[in-house]
Amino acid sequence: MAARSSFPPGLELEARKAVPMRQPLRAAPAPPWVVVALDQGGGDAAQPLLKAGARVRIGTPVGRAADEAAVDVHSPVAGVVRGIETRPVAGPTGEGSCIVIENDGSDELEPGLAPIDWATLAPHELLARIRSAGIAGLGGAAFPAYAKLAAARERSTTHLVLNGAECEPWICCDDALMRERAADVVLGAQVLLHACGAAKCTIAVEDDKPEAISAIEVALAAAADPRIGLATLRAIYPAGAERQLLAAVTGLEVPHDALPPAIGLLCHNVGTAAAVARLVRTGRPITGRIVTVTGSGVRLPANLDARLGTPIADLIAACGGYDSEPLRLIAGGSMTGRALATDAVPLTQAVNCVVVATAKDLAARGREMPCIRCGDCAPVCPPGLLPQSLLRAIAAGDDGQVARHGLADCIECGCCDYVCPSRIPLTARFSAARRTRQMRLDERQRA
Repeated sequence: MAARSSFPPGLELEARKAVPMRQPLRAAPAPPWVVVALDQGGGDAAQPLLKAGARVRIGTPVGRAADEAAVDVHSPVAGVVRGIETRPVAGPTGEGSCIVIENDGSDELEPGLAPIDWATLAPHELLARIRSAGIAGLGGAAFPAYAKLAAARERSTTHLVLNGAECEPWICCDDALMRERAADVVLGAQVLLHACGAAKCTIAVEDDKPEAISAIEVALAAAADPRIGLATLRAIYPAGAERQLLAAVTGLEVPHDALPPAIGLLCHNVGTAAAVARLVRTGRPITGRIVTVTGSGVRLPANLDARLGTPIADLIAACGGYDSEPLRLIAGGSMTGRALATDAVPLTQAVNCVVVATAKDLAARGREMPCIRCGDCAPVCPPGLLPQSLLRAIAAGDDGQVARHGLADCIECGCCDYVCPSRIPLTARFSAARRTRQMRLDERQRA
């Protein structure tokens, strides 16, 4: 096992993971209804394949990706399609097209699903199987796994890094996965190496997860694959951000205007690797994921292996229900998550955590005050930006200065918000500015 020091910027945040980690990973009950979002969180929706009244089984394709930014979608239950409707979702728009399926409780599998002899497949055939399985990045971004693998293969990537850092204060689904299914993580690494053509793989885990580290070490010893190693990182937020993780593990910095394959690197989440392992072991497409359900507002915080499309309300019920009136429901972590308007939102591949937050968990933000130019935001910025200068450029509407101060490089981690004594919502301002800038660029392109 190789030890690595983390990147200098960032924050040491109080971990809120101990309570859910007291419970063993368990399967959530299958809900009577699932609401399967055609956009699994990556930003592009699949096209529906079925109409109301169609009979489906577990693994039946119900949505086909229209482009490389979307993923195929499969039924997580056996039953009957009752409609294709616009429903609340956890994405940026707050709603999206979903397939509503009534579960008949039979758990009947789609015919023809069988283990895959992946080692005998040509890489392009393996990529096609991963694509048809609908696997997206399970770290939260939900970008199609096959698209990243194909791009890496085209650029002759040499080093695969599996992200097990999980630096957000509340999220611990990857920790639970690595503790209990480490063999799947290692098998997934082997399959991904074959698919992308890289020569080696490093599984990166923060040093505050000793049980997960031990489990990975045992799995690596059993696999006896010299191409795969383990690196431990100092527990600091946001060590799990892709570019920061790659810099910490490899010492290489991804150029601001390029992606990791440009310098021979590829990063996938450990959950994605485990999903690929399950695909080759069983032949089943992705129909579920592990999700952390936590916060002071839920009775029994836990990590659940739940079916995609399960309403958040059902996940909370599986954890004993609400303990008190929640102040806020958050999909994702407290630093980068998205507030939910309702617990009717369904589970997607992008939702790795649900925080049922009360006043105990969320300090009052207080009134926003003018920037005092203290500079506290600059030392903690992982990409090394000057947030206070970027804020002034945005306020002045100076597109040239906005670009020069690196708006495109902001990873929206929230570190600057966290330390700002004036309580300025810097990340929200930067996010809004990026959307506005993209709209202008799109308008110019159309013109």
